[in-house]
Amino acid sequence: MVIAACSSKVTPTADSGKSVPEKSKYSEDLSVLRPKIQNTDTVKTTTASAEGSNKPAKYVEPRYTVNSTLDAVLDTISSKNKANGFVDGFTIQVYSGIKREEALNVKKQLSASLPGLNSEVQYVQPNFRVRAGKYYDRIEAQKDFIAIKRFFPNAIVLPERIEIK
Repeated sequence: MVIAACSSKVTPTADSGKSVPEKSKYSEDLSVLRPKIQNTDTVKTTTASAEGSNKPAKYVEPRYTVNSTLDAVLDTISSKNKANGFVDGFTIQVYSGIKREEALNVKKQLSASLPGLNSEVQYVQPNFRVRAGKYYDRIEAQKDFIAIKRFFPNAIVLPERIEIK
């Protein structure tokens, strides 16, 4: 009985009815699924220039340059934003809670920690919120967000409408 308990267990596989020892390792060749890279002219010119050849690189005509069409679209967007009176942007929320004193303390700590950053306390019933900065895109907000995150780990970046003055 002891010998039967110590022997390796054999399990049948799904693809064939053959028995395979349980300790065998699974392996599969996935090299057929890897993408194949084709040599193109651009690759040849870059490798040739890297080797020290004096061949000039091919000129590529820019397709997405600033032109009169783009200027007209940007002017339309600008006039629409001015008519609305606001722009969609981002702000950093440092605190949100029902205690006014705690919100004021957080604003005071934020001003002491990062003096160059504008912050304000907003009351939206029933919560007090401390928000810092007004940014037109998230990339601008990210730099200050990282600095705030060191002092206030619960801070988050939120979308907000920014007034145009």
